[in-house]
Amino acid sequence: MNKMNVLFIAVDDLRPQLGCYGQNFVQSPNIDQLAAGGVLFERAYCQQAVCAPSRASVLSGCRPDTTTIYDLQTPLRSVMPDILSLPQHFKQHGYETRSIGKIYHHRNDDLQGWTTEPHVSTGDWKGRGYLTDEAMEVIERTDALLTAEGSTRRGLGPAFEAADVPDDAYHDGKDADQAIKTLNELRDQPFFLAVGFHKPHLPFNAPKHHWDRYDREALPLALNTSAPENVTEYSLTEFGELRGYFGMPREGPIPEDLSRTLVHGYCACVSYMDAQVGRVLDEVERLGLKENTVVILWGDHGWKLGEHGSWCKHTNFDIDTHAPMIIRSPERGKQGAKASGLTEFVDMYPSLCDLCDLPLPDHLEGQSFVPLMEDPDRTWKQAAFSQYPRTGVMGYTIKTDDFRYTEWQSRDTGDVKARELYDHREDAAENVNAAEDVRYAETISELEKVLKKGWEAARA
Repeated sequence: MNKMNVLFIAVDDLRPQLGCYGQNFVQSPNIDQLAAGGVLFERAYCQQAVCAPSRASVLSGCRPDTTTIYDLQTPLRSVMPDILSLPQHFKQHGYETRSIGKIYHHRNDDLQGWTTEPHVSTGDWKGRGYLTDEAMEVIERTDALLTAEGSTRRGLGPAFEAADVPDDAYHDGKDADQAIKTLNELRDQPFFLAVGFHKPHLPFNAPKHHWDRYDREALPLALNTSAPENVTEYSLTEFGELRGYFGMPREGPIPEDLSRTLVHGYCACVSYMDAQVGRVLDEVERLGLKENTVVILWGDHGWKLGEHGSWCKHTNFDIDTHAPMIIRSPERGKQGAKASGLTEFVDMYPSLCDLCDLPLPDHLEGQSFVPLMEDPDRTWKQAAFSQYPRTGVMGYTIKTDDFRYTEWQSRDTGDVKARELYDHREDAAENVNAAEDVRYAETISELEKVLKKGWEAARA
């Protein structure tokens, strides 16, 4: 029997703001078409809402407390040198494994997982994707200020750019070109091709014609622009990732007009990235590979666009931990189905093994969701587990059918320093922390038990 190929598409900072997820103001026709031919997971959750830990979890098949990766500085192989990674597992079973764009957070992480050195398009300012002279001038001034402040960050120009250029002038277009070239090279052998698109990650830089696809004034802004009632001291951040860009307020809220520009830029980047996904998928079909290639597309975590009066990721809120995941398999799953069961990104590794008839390594901490692909309405996991560190504490959070419950536990003693409870039946946007509401005392007691028993007990 011929081996099933894998096209593994990772997207940076992509929340479920896509047409196929009911966000009809976003133009994402290619991803929508992929969903129409595959299975869309309505409730998929990352293990930590920041790229390096999330990606390490996906690619190792382990959760953050096993990888011990909670930040952007730690490569997977520095802490788990002998882990059998997802691409390495496919490589050991006769696959050509290639990496294009951003797959791991660190470009040269897991070199043993790939059959050739990972490919990352270069040519513009420090990988942030600026093309205009105006941006370059801003970067020089900003870098001087950052140096004076003692910051190590560099290359931060404006938070958005709309150069009048073709798609392949920016990174994602170049990476799509490379993906198309690689598909042609690998068409006659089994492959695991990982393609990582940068956008819609900051800065919101995309060709002008993608910005022009939107009526700026018609784009919806966040409705819940205040912090949740009874929020804990650990819950939110000051979104320093965005504030570091030129022209962003160093403190306080983002003004409405600037918020609208940022939302416009995010949508433009989604549409730009979607166009590159379409080019790669078209090539899969043109080469006659559609019927023996599993395609999975996922965003590494969610992202705030003004919700809770905040921006970026880095929290345990649902809007940061919830992310898109879509799979099209030629032989498994119901075409055009929407699976409502709770799934986790750590489940990708065993699921791809299942879809490609590979054995499951013993170290995996996820569960194959292939049965959910074939019966999207079946009963599934009791909870999805995520976490986020703050100084001195770790925030452990679970998403169940009706609630999100979080405990902020001391890293030294395990004592619970604060709790959060959001009732998604009446507060899906998580605007009121009900942890101190006596009406929920029994609910909290039950959710405490689920969290304490852990992910193994919550499996389907």
